[in-house]
Amino acid sequence: MLVVENLVKNYGELAAVDDVSFEAGAGTVFGLLGPNGAGKSTAINCISGLLTPTAGRIAVNGHDVVKDGKAARASLGIVPQELALYEDLPAIENLRYWGKAYGLRGKALVDRVATVLETIGLADRAKDVPKEFSGGMKRRLNFGCGVVHEPKVLLLDEPTVGVDPQSRAKLFELVEAARAGGACVLYTTHYMEEAERLCDSLAIIDHGRIIAEGTVAELKSQLGARDALQLTGHFPAEATDRAVEALGADIGDLELLSRAEDSLLLTLSNASRHLPGIFAAISNAGGNVTETSLRSPNLETLFLLLTGKELRE
Repeated sequence: MLVVENLVKNYGELAAVDDVSFEAGAGTVFGLLGPNGAGKSTAINCISGLLTPTAGRIAVNGHDVVKDGKAARASLGIVPQELALYEDLPAIENLRYWGKAYGLRGKALVDRVATVLETIGLADRAKDVPKEFSGGMKRRLNFGCGVVHEPKVLLLDEPTVGVDPQSRAKLFELVEAARAGGACVLYTTHYMEEAERLCDSLAIIDHGRIIAEGTVAELKSQLGARDALQLTGHFPAEATDRAVEALGADIGDLELLSRAEDSLLLTLSNASRHLPGIFAAISNAGGNVTETSLRSPNLETLFLLLTGKELRE
């Protein structure tokens, strides 16, 4: 349903998207995960036709986005990160506008708008204007505008940014309903917990390139049973390296991912059991630990393993 092949988008010498390829089928949610600035929104904008790729090919429902853009866009629904609402137009009129833009008319339009208002939980606020809505209500209406024409491919760009927990849970339900209805959903986020709940498969993108791809289970399996141990404090360079090397001789799968004067990132199995020995080795090397953060194996840990940094950095 959605095919992206060797997508490149350059801005001068900067490659915002660099040779990205993936496929997503009907009735599935494909996640594109990465920190802010990783290239997620640029990829979405190329798929939607808002940006012209520098190189590569994109097909939506069998239609090339560049060569047959009108047919490709007819199958697309887009829920952008920035709200695409008319603030002074009642909620029902926002939905009618987008329904008409995609060719809905007459009874089909009336019935579909009524269904969407019920689905997004705004039937009782249909005649109210978005400028009076909470952030979560606006996000739900934004979602409704993207699905009013029942698209075959739905692009969701950070759809839960800035919403309250109740609205976020509702948006999750809407995404799952779209998948159950047979839509192909492309979901971008920098929240790993969202990906673990929603995505059938996903790709992790950083600096415009895909650095890992697969199902959640497949990606987690890359970690084995290793935890991520983030230490903050003071770590003299050569002495700390020697201490970590000595620790590695005793802890078989210990790996140093990154070291700075004030931070140390390690991965290892059963990290909590080894904490006393790690603290002692660092202290003996002339360093000290002021703060400890321990993460069990999950997608956040995998991102740390692959990049040596936090997902939200």
